[in-house]
Amino acid sequence: MGLQSGSSGKTFSWGFRNLIRKKQVDSVRLRPHGNLQLARKLSALDLVAIGVGATIGAGVYILVGTVAREHSGPALTISFLIAGIAAALSAFCYAELACRCPSAGSAYHYSYICIGEGVAWLVGWALILEYTIGGAAVARGITPNLALFFGGEDKFPALLARHAIPGLGIVVDPCAAVLVLIVTVLLCIGIKESSLAQMIVTTVNVGAMLFIIVAGGYLGFKTGWVGYELQSGYFPFGINGMFAGSSIVFFSYIGFDSVTSTAEEVKLPQRDLPLGIAMALSICCILYMLVSIVILGLVPYYSLDPDTPISSTFASYGVEWAVYIITIGAVTALFASLLGSILPQPRILMAMARDGLLPSFFSDISKHSRVPMKSTVTTGIFAAVLALFMDVSQLAGMVSVGTLLAFTTVAVSVLILRYVPPNEVPLPLSLQESIESVSSQYGGYIEESDTKLLQDPSVSCENYSQCANEKTEALLDCPLIKKDITQEEKGEQRRRKMAGWTIAILCIGILILASAASGESLSRILRIIFCGVGGALTLCSLVVLACTDQDDARHSFGHTGGFACPFVPFLPAACILINTYLIIDLGTATWIRVSVWLVLGALVYVFYGQRHSSLLNAIYVPSAYAKEIYRCTSDFQAMDMGDHTIS
Repeated sequence: MGLQSGSSGKTFSWGFRNLIRKKQVDSVRLRPHGNLQLARKLSALDLVAIGVGATIGAGVYILVGTVAREHSGPALTISFLIAGIAAALSAFCYAELACRCPSAGSAYHYSYICIGEGVAWLVGWALILEYTIGGAAVARGITPNLALFFGGEDKFPALLARHAIPGLGIVVDPCAAVLVLIVTVLLCIGIKESSLAQMIVTTVNVGAMLFIIVAGGYLGFKTGWVGYELQSGYFPFGINGMFAGSSIVFFSYIGFDSVTSTAEEVKLPQRDLPLGIAMALSICCILYMLVSIVILGLVPYYSLDPDTPISSTFASYGVEWAVYIITIGAVTALFASLLGSILPQPRILMAMARDGLLPSFFSDISKHSRVPMKSTVTTGIFAAVLALFMDVSQLAGMVSVGTLLAFTTVAVSVLILRYVPPNEVPLPLSLQESIESVSSQYGGYIEESDTKLLQDPSVSCENYSQCANEKTEALLDCPLIKKDITQEEKGEQRRRKMAGWTIAILCIGILILASAASGESLSRILRIIFCGVGGALTLCSLVVLACTDQDDARHSFGHTGGFACPFVPFLPAACILINTYLIIDLGTATWIRVSVWLVLGALVYVFYGQRHSSLLNAIYVPSAYAKEIYRCTSDFQAMDMGDHTIS
């Protein structure tokens, strides 16, 4: 019994270590020289086009009517502004991490570096679901809009028109599948070519929105803005209605994060990534606000058509021909959104495959186009099949889970990076000889905590002594002698420990607060109690973090010199709170569907991911010693080459 208990305890400990192991920020040293890399061809203008195209979908052409009629009224403009500010909180966090860790994978990559493998896998798996369903849903939304140019779906070409399969109740959409395949081919040609196509369709879409603003503004000044002459005032549904509208239109800002998935393909990532994110989000916010100002000023909010608010508004002024321009804007918006949905997923698959969590098949890069060809083709085929056979509108809520989860983990990663940045580096199995040789030569250890890692029974140590005996002279240049821990170092350890626990308590407090705030099934007393407890934990944690010095190592972590998120810890904490509330508020039905996908992901991770992870046999050493160990390894290699030359 005792042996079984000990064995199960070790197994649990080993499994938990797998979940929290972290990878190093990508560097040239860690990648095989023979491997192809993604082509660096994107400029800041390309990133703005990708961000705006992925963010502005056809939803804005409908949201103006539904949200104004049911929630915010003429205050919809303020709702868009509040939602834009909330999205900007996440954008600030993304901008800092994109500068420090400019590699493909976006939130998955940042979570793996700062939080651990388990959370990174969860984020990556959720994003795969988001981009697949999102792409299929957007593709199926294009068909009815295209049919308007032919006079309706009845006159749409038979080969592309929707039709039901008798007896199965399935409505197939060949046009949607064809559009997905066209986008897939475009992405396979090259990143520059696909970004050029994105820029063209986004320009057309923005042009259509500018037409709405200019033409609508002219009509408004001509007729006196009758939509704002209301007895109910600017807030007919009150302040609560305005905030309710903000929580809905917030999802119209989702998409700017696709910019960070192309980090490895940007010419100057530290300059252009923050610029691309900021410009894309700003353009979207300004366009949303101006369109809502114009439309709500032309007709009273309660008179808006919930399905075609913009077209019907212009038709009421006798400008029926405007429907064609508006439809062109909607179609190009959907096409740009489709391209923006399929673009990031192959790069996330590639990043996960590089780390060993998915088969290496997904990490292959084409020699000609320098894009992850196999991942792109796989993504396109899967999304095309979904778009052809499934009405994914009922699954649309699942799309939001991946984004909100990514936004939350990115904000947590910023807090970790500032207060407790990873201070250990995973070294590959090939460097075990160098590490043990250095350790044996200078007292048998590097540091007390590191010997536990080196003596892990799961790590092979067959060649350690051999390396120590044969390479003694080269080790004399490696000053990895263990030093006594000073009072300053002890104080730093206490600071890191306190900061780490405070961040954990902050997240728990926010979770309790957000759950209580959205828990309508709870009694009023319980909601007040839980809100009080969660609010107290959140507030106390913020005060402690604000009074705690940030880690000096943050200045040298990853790629330095880029954008830094302001107002830490308050801005990331606000970001975590907003996104956690929105995640919980998605509803039970959505979470049941998402749980099925997450359970499937957990099984894939347990039976494949953790067993093939590139960190499976990694040895963690203090960051300060990593460069010395690499230098010693270079000396060993030089010595071996010299020995071969002499012989």
